[in-house]
Formats: sequence, C-alpha cells, structure tokens
Amino acid sequence: MTATETITEQRLDIAVRNPADGRVVGSVPDESPAAVAAKIATLRANQPAWEALGPKKRGEWLRKFQNWMIDNSDHIADVLQSETSKPRVDSSIEVPLISDLVNYYVNNGTKFLADEHPMSFTALGAAKKLTKTYRPYPVVGVITPWNFPFAMPGMDVVPALMAGAAVILKPSEVTPLGGAEFVRGWKAIGAPPVLELATGRGETGAAVVENVDYVQFTGSTSTGKIIAMQCAKRLVPYSLELGGKDPALVLSDADIDRAAYGIAFGGLLNAGQVCVSVERVYVEAPVYDEFVAKLTSHVGELRQGADDRKGKFDIGALATAEQRDIVARHVDDAIAKGARATTGGKATGVGTFFEPTVLVDVDHSMSCITEETFGPTIPVIKVADEAEAIRLANDSTFGLSATVWTQDKERGERVARQIEAGAVNINDAASNVFAFALPMGGWKDSGVGARWGGAAGVQKYCRAQAITVPRVPTQKKELIWFPYSPPKVKMALATMRAVSATGLRRFGIGRRS
Repeated sequence: MTATETITEQRLDIAVRNPADGRVVGSVPDESPAAVAAKIATLRANQPAWEALGPKKRGEWLRKFQNWMIDNSDHIADVLQSETSKPRVDSSIEVPLISDLVNYYVNNGTKFLADEHPMSFTALGAAKKLTKTYRPYPVVGVITPWNFPFAMPGMDVVPALMAGAAVILKPSEVTPLGGAEFVRGWKAIGAPPVLELATGRGETGAAVVENVDYVQFTGSTSTGKIIAMQCAKRLVPYSLELGGKDPALVLSDADIDRAAYGIAFGGLLNAGQVCVSVERVYVEAPVYDEFVAKLTSHVGELRQGADDRKGKFDIGALATAEQRDIVARHVDDAIAKGARATTGGKATGVGTFFEPTVLVDVDHSMSCITEETFGPTIPVIKVADEAEAIRLANDSTFGLSATVWTQDKERGERVARQIEAGAVNINDAASNVFAFALPMGGWKDSGVGARWGGAAGVQKYCRAQAITVPRVPTQKKELIWFPYSPPKVKMALATMRAVSATGLRRFGIGRRS
C-alpha cells in the first residue's frame, strides 16, 4: 500500500447530531470505497447458501428478525428520536410498519417466488414444458434517505432478503443510527451473513452503486438521475423512488372536517418530511373559505417541540439546518410574491424547528408550489372547478402520489384516473404506503419502478429465467437443423404456416406478391 493509499483509508468518523439541540448522539465510520467493495465481495460469496435455503427457510429467519424488532421497539424508538427529534408517536410507527411487511412477504413469499408454468400459445409449443423461474440478484444495494431511518431500510431490505439476495444497506449519513440498528438486529439473531451495513457520505454510496447487481435508491431526483447513469454504464438494473410534490384536491362535496384533518396529517406528519407529503392543496371555490378556516385552526393547535418517551408533541424538528433553510426560502418567496401565512410562517429560532405553516393566495409562480419543500408547510390554492383542480395538480414535474377529497366515491375514482401520479388516495392520506399489494412508485421525475405491488415487490429483486423441457420423446435431429434438407424444411414451414396463419392462408392459398 502506498503512502497516498494509507492517507485515503484514514477517514474520520461521522458525528450524528440531534437536530433539536445540536448535541452529538452517536457516530459512524465514513467507509472508503475499498471497504465497501470488500463487504460486497463477502456478501456475494455468502449469497448462494442463502438462496439455497428457499423461501420457507428464509421466511423463518425473517420471523426471528421480526421478533427481535418487536422486543426492541422501545430502544429503536429511542434511537430514532435521538437522531431525528421526531415526536414519540412518529418514531414508534416504524417498527410496526416493517413488522407488518415481514408478515406480508413471509406469508406470501413461497407463492410469489414459485415457478410458473405458462401454457404454450400454439399447438407446436405444446411439445415443450415451459417454466419461468425466479433467481435473485446476488447482491442488492439499498440506499435510503434520512426521514425514516429504520422503516426506509426495512421497506426494501425485507423483500430483497425474501427473494434470496444478499443486501448491503447504505443509510443517509444524516441519520445512520436507525439503519445501524436494523443490521445489528439481523446479526443479533444469528442470521446468515447476508446483510451488511455501509456508512459514509456520497463516495460510500457511489461505491455501493459501483459494485452491486441491483440498486434500490430512495432520495432526491438529482441524485437519482446520477445513480441511473452510473447503473446504465454497467447495465445494472435499478429502482428509484424520488422527489414528490403531492397535490390534494378538495372538491365541493367533500367532508370539510375530514379533509382539513386529513390534509393536516398528510402534510405535516414527520414535520412534512415524508415522500408522499401533501405539498399543495387545490380547493373548489364554494368550500374554500370554510376549508382554509378549519385547516388554519387545526394546524394552529398542533404542539411542536423536542419530545421524550411521553409523547407530548405532534411536530418535531427538521433533519438538518439546510432543510430548514429550504422551507424558509419557500415561505419567504411566497410571501414576497403576495401570499400570506394564516398560521406559522417562520423558524422558531430553536434548533431546526420551523412552525407548521398554512399559506394562502399562492400560485404556480412560487417555489412552494413548483419545488419539493419537504417541510411543515401547506400551500392552498382556490380553483373554480374540478377541471381546474386536475389541470393544476398535473402541472408539475413530479408525480408520486395525490389525494382526492369527496363524498362521492365514484367521482373520486373518476378524478383519480385523471391525475398523473403513481398513487391516489381518496379521502385519506398516505394509505397506499400500508397497502403492500399495491405498487408504490412515482411517475415523471418522481422515479422509475416501484416497491411492493404484491408479487412484483419481491420478484423485482430476481432475474426471470426461462426453461423449456421436451414433453415428448425426441429424435436425433429436428426437421430444420443443419444440414438443411429442402423437403424437410418445406414440411416444417408448411406445418408452422398451418398453425400460425388464418383462413385459406393456412393451406398456402391466397394472394402472392
């Protein structure tokens, strides 16, 4: 090893800070590309034995991991609060969500990964037994963001492990402790060594992309595009869940109380730091004033602060000072252009807290409508009718999810089918996140591919393989094998024409050029 290489390997640990007060709550190594590559090489060597266990045995290990998660749920919530300053309720949701996901894939994994035997399309094909089998990618790289440090790894690691892949998890350097707990739990139960952790900054993540066989990334659109280009160079498949700017459409026949409560929750959960947060609201004119009044009143009642185990607060801090500054920029830009805050509107001056904010008199010239905010703001726009609401909802480069609020379910479904987004929830917020049988993926700049979606959620981590086996005794040589025999070829082509053509053309009768 050269002197330069020695210096390169001497990387400082990354300090993890609580955003509410800036105190250091832990640290993780800033791992080098060489260290990441070595971990992936070990995972690749261990993966065949994991695949050979089969879905049932792999499910048994996931059940043991599920038990560990539940037994340690209070400790995990403590860790999540320490690095995010989430309210206790928000930090306590992550383990039950992933526990439920384990149930879904363990209960259905054997069926989802079973060989398929499609019927042949033609009589000629009936001579072959057709099999479609699923073989896992050897090593899957899962790169997760900072908003849900335990749940985000679980969303993708669980189905990848169920598929039979080995996984390297690279959590955000902002909140890596939840991911570290996830991997620690897998090792604590004595599970096969097919899950490993890689902590560090961008260079560490790039090394994951450079060495794995499949990449699952959740994060910003700009970073996702870079990862897509890196994967394309290696012809490595990937799935990307990227930014969002989710619209809510409040129609004139909506239950306004439910809409106000639901949109407040959908826009402010985890201080608005949710991929599927409600980030813009379009309200039909007849109910606009009533909705704004009720939304403002409800948001103004929310409690914000640094929580403890007692769960006294509803809204926590933002993950970083940079994220707080983005929120402030969007609010300031809107107000400078004529919008007004009916409640909130500024940083509290403590840590990274920003007041839950409702903005009105906004329009599509403002950054709070055109850019992803990822913070505790709810901009509201009055629209003339349903058609205008749909048009403005679709006037975005993003298309992750949306909500529609109406007491007419048929109307809600009709409107939903006109919205350009990967998911639409009617009279609810974020409910698709808990519907594992449905795909969770974005359109436009919100991503490529999807997580979950029933069988597709585990099959995505597999390579489909086609196998054909003769059903009938075979001869030494097929009719069209070398060397060609004109009489035999003529017979073979006549047979193929008889099977594939229609009408008199089956018998060679018809127009000729």
